[in-house]
Amino acid sequence: MTLSSRRPTSARLLLLATTLALPGSVSAQVASAPAPTPYEIINSAAETSEISAQPLRGGVVLLQGSGGNMAVLSSPQGLLMVDAGIALSEDKLEAKLHEIGPGPIRFLINTHWHWDHTDGNVWVQRDGAIIVGQANTAKHLTESIRVVEWGHTFTPLPASGRIALMIRDEMIMAFGGDELRLRYYGPSHTDGDISAYFTKADILLTGDTWWNGLYPFIDYVAGGSIDGMIGAANANLEMAGQRTIVVPGHGPTGGRAALQEYRDMLVTIRSNVAALKSQGMTLDQVIAARPTAAFDAKWGQSLIGPELFTRLVYRGV
Repeated sequence: MTLSSRRPTSARLLLLATTLALPGSVSAQVASAPAPTPYEIINSAAETSEISAQPLRGGVVLLQGSGGNMAVLSSPQGLLMVDAGIALSEDKLEAKLHEIGPGPIRFLINTHWHWDHTDGNVWVQRDGAIIVGQANTAKHLTESIRVVEWGHTFTPLPASGRIALMIRDEMIMAFGGDELRLRYYGPSHTDGDISAYFTKADILLTGDTWWNGLYPFIDYVAGGSIDGMIGAANANLEMAGQRTIVVPGHGPTGGRAALQEYRDMLVTIRSNVAALKSQGMTLDQVIAARPTAAFDAKWGQSLIGPELFTRLVYRGV
């Protein structure tokens, strides 16, 4: 499975700037040069983007600008982070964290293994943090993994950046006057995804089981599947109340209505692709039939375009 060779248009790059924290423009490529890989695009964005801090509720602050969404809660004892972004953002992230609270980072939660959520583990651990994550995520951080769609082979994190406190199914942590409930989804986006729910603040972080306004990536190499993604979407709907602030892995915050729309999109596209595949259509024939067409204008304008998302769904039905 490969990415389309089509280069991003200006409109696509503008959308990336507002959803994946990518820059508004990219240096022009000479005609003979290969298009940058998604890995390179996202890293370049993290290198040039500022880190934004958006207070949510109950002292929880949303951080954006270094790959996936992050959150931090400050207390007199220090800070608790959910996800650590990309390592090259270290200086900018540290400066922003010092604005939020003066203490050291006590805990870091990894929602899953992907580098745009865990690449900062090493410097965060150096600040004194205990890194928490699901057992499968801990395993993947010790492996070399080729993700063809990102155009990159990920190598093991140094030992200092690996998970020290492992979750099997569920864990409850008291911190900063709140109670953080960590739950394992089962195989979904990967085979190690967890949610992080601040019970007092009523804020749910879904990691990459939800991409708000974007087709999601599904990491089949690390145990993900379209059916698992739908299962995680259902779990998010069960966990979110009417007032819950829901933080996706990528994109803006939302609530139950946005979660429902996303879940329905996944179910419909899965059904469309499965019906075409059951007729004996090849992957190329299914792509040509445009089973995502009704959703492309809203969901398909970023790195995971209609063709790639169709490929990902086709693989799992």
